[in-house]
Amino acid sequence: MTTPATSSPAAAAAPAEALRHSAFEDVLALVMGTLFIALAVAMFQHAGLLAGGTAGLAFLAHYLLDVPFGAAFFVLNLPFYALAWVRMGRRFTAKTVVAVSLLSLFTAAQAQWVDFGRLAPLYAAVLGGMLLGAGFLILFRHRASLGGVGILALVLQERRGWRAGHVQMAIDCAIVAAALFTVSWQRVALSIVGAVALNLVLALNHRPGRYVAQ
Repeated sequence: MTTPATSSPAAAAAPAEALRHSAFEDVLALVMGTLFIALAVAMFQHAGLLAGGTAGLAFLAHYLLDVPFGAAFFVLNLPFYALAWVRMGRRFTAKTVVAVSLLSLFTAAQAQWVDFGRLAPLYAAVLGGMLLGAGFLILFRHRASLGGVGILALVLQERRGWRAGHVQMAIDCAIVAAALFTVSWQRVALSIVGAVALNLVLALNHRPGRYVAQ
């Protein structure tokens, strides 16, 4: 038996505008998504792990040059805003700038909010990777990202039909593997575990046509 909601022609013909997230929902999503990611960053930092994309480059700058992660992440994302503006539009770009700024602020401030007495590196890699994936998923579903590889993955998904999770997994693993020249292979191996956990969340939950709200 079908419900009136599923059989109503009016419901099937609902305008796209009615499916858009409200501004308030977007704000909540940007805060929630970046808080998830900030906690994952804290776990990765404590365990000495890396991430992929521009976050991975920011981690390398943090470990090698003692540059604050938030500041490095913000600066590294600047060149990708042009791609976002051209390919994804002003709305997407504005949300991405806000998300990157929020993550930079949260990662700078969270040392006063959270500390780990004991955190097993493998647990940090798996759970931290899942938290990263959940945070990215929230941002993606509200037409935002954290710049860099995330923007490229979304562009390729929309233009070529390639799954964002698969694209980002390939690039992230390559970036983390390149860290073999600077950190121990054990940390790189665990970082790859984290990258796989992150992108499995995206590959399983962020597919073209699965989620239609904007």
